[in-house]
Amino acid sequence: MDHSGHGMNMDLPPFTLGRGLELSVEPFFLTGCLLALALYGYGVVRLRRRGDGWPVSRVVSFTVGVLSILLVMCTKLNDYGMVMFSVHMVQHMVISMLSPILLLLGAPVTLALRALPPAGRGRVGPRELLLKLLHSRYIKIVTHPAFTIPIFIASLYALYFTPLFDFLMGSKPGHIGMMVHFLAVGLVFFWPIMGVDPGPHRPGYVMRMLELFAGMPFHAFFGIALMMATTPMVGTYSDPPASLGIDALSDQNWAGGIAWAFSEIPSVLVLIALVYQWYHSEQRAARRSDRAADRDGDKELEAYNAYLASLQARQ
Repeated sequence: MDHSGHGMNMDLPPFTLGRGLELSVEPFFLTGCLLALALYGYGVVRLRRRGDGWPVSRVVSFTVGVLSILLVMCTKLNDYGMVMFSVHMVQHMVISMLSPILLLLGAPVTLALRALPPAGRGRVGPRELLLKLLHSRYIKIVTHPAFTIPIFIASLYALYFTPLFDFLMGSKPGHIGMMVHFLAVGLVFFWPIMGVDPGPHRPGYVMRMLELFAGMPFHAFFGIALMMATTPMVGTYSDPPASLGIDALSDQNWAGGIAWAFSEIPSVLVLIALVYQWYHSEQRAARRSDRAADRDGDKELEAYNAYLASLQARQ
């Protein structure tokens, strides 16, 4: 097995957390993350300059989400992930299940819609294009559970248990494309469930919880399958460099344990976010009802009392 790692020296010393967190820049992800932070910051500044507020919690969430991507893609975790299945699985779980949740809680689409100026009558600008995309058939398809749940599951089983994974890991563009795919799948899976941005598919809260729990068990099953395997299942990691001092099967067991354990963390985070959103949605509905009652003198209650009075008069 060639451990050149797309031209990088993969004779790495044994893994430690300190070595894994050393800086090792991946230009594509560094550029993308810095651009995302710059655009988000520009949007927040634009809102505040015109006197509009933007929750600090959203800024923090989005920033931490971007930093989580940098953590696994622009440190030596990315280098070790080329030759250690367990480290790669940490990358996969973070970029597909933790980063998307944090990014979505930052509401970047809502920020863009509020910050971008209208193009004017009869003209099409960035804001109009974004609105058109949000209402397009394409977005309706990719955010529907009939698409998001199967693609979420296929990102595990159809990738790792077929030659496709080894093919993608054989080149730098393939590896970057795979990581971008993990992030995109996480975003489209969690967006309809707990995203605060507008979207075409937004079911009730009970259905959102069902969508969440429909996908999560497959991560646990995937992890258990790796842990129970008696031989290495992925060619890329079947013969790790001797400098690492690890056993391929033991490392695979660790990868399975990480996949199994990580399936619980996003479930809890998203469930907390859903309950919080549900509570505040009910509070807003109650306030709207109270305001409507104040405006019309609670006509519904008066009509109900009149109905009871009519029934009593008939007796």
